[in-house]
Amino acid sequence: MLRNEQNVKFGEIIRNVPHCWDMVCAIYVLGNSQHRVLLMVINIQKEGDWVKVRRMLKCLAACALAAALCFCGGALIKGYYMYRAAIEEVCLEDKVSAIQAKENYTAFDQLPEIYVDAVLSVEDHRFYSHLGIDVIAIARAAFNDIRAGAFVEGGSTVTQQLAKNLYFTQEKELERKVAEMFLAFDLERSYSKNEILELYVNTIYFGNGYYCVGDASQGYFGKEPEDRTDDESTLLAGVPNAPSCYAPTVSPRLAAQRQAQVVARMVKCGYFTEERAHETLAAEIDW
Repeated sequence: MLRNEQNVKFGEIIRNVPHCWDMVCAIYVLGNSQHRVLLMVINIQKEGDWVKVRRMLKCLAACALAAALCFCGGALIKGYYMYRAAIEEVCLEDKVSAIQAKENYTAFDQLPEIYVDAVLSVEDHRFYSHLGIDVIAIARAAFNDIRAGAFVEGGSTVTQQLAKNLYFTQEKELERKVAEMFLAFDLERSYSKNEILELYVNTIYFGNGYYCVGDASQGYFGKEPEDRTDDESTLLAGVPNAPSCYAPTVSPRLAAQRQAQVVARMVKCGYFTEERAHETLAAEIDW
């Protein structure tokens, strides 16, 4: 009964205090106990400090915004210079030509359709609709990174990953991510979507010393890419996420678990029916 009376009194005070948004901010800053909040509100009303609190909160918000803008602006400038330095050292056309000239390079029309669908399902399912960066994926990754207090998700598209593979290291740095974005725009302007995906699967690491899809197909299955079965294609699509864990020569169990994740994602994205997914996972792979 006493708690109900306190809640009623608290509600009455809240309704009578002007500038409720400022009050909510002040409550968040100064305490989470109802009794402490009541005392805080009453003291502010008596002392006439409400205007001072409002000014303080607005000042803090302005400082936080200014700091965020400075940080982002600095990263944008550094990333642009990193991008310029990279393409001035070796132009994009030369980088691409060097990749295409490698032995065992695989053309797009040699890739099984199911493999393409599997890769896009887990890496970039909006690949054919974005212009190099996926704003939705970036926003989701930023939210998860802020919530975790660490760089746990990147939100990179296939095009950005190709840019990284062509020019940069694997280190997670904001400046590098910005440089990737500039290069992604260059790639999208210069090459078709199929050409970008073709270059991507010829520059990713599949574990066991295999740095392209052709080498991985031959090394793991003894087959050319176009001859792989559905189960082999879906298994291989999951390996680059973490080759040290998912390479089938490292751990067949973990490779199978990752394959199941890939197939489930394909079902969710509409590439697979439940029946076909079950058949794919039930098949046995000959090593």
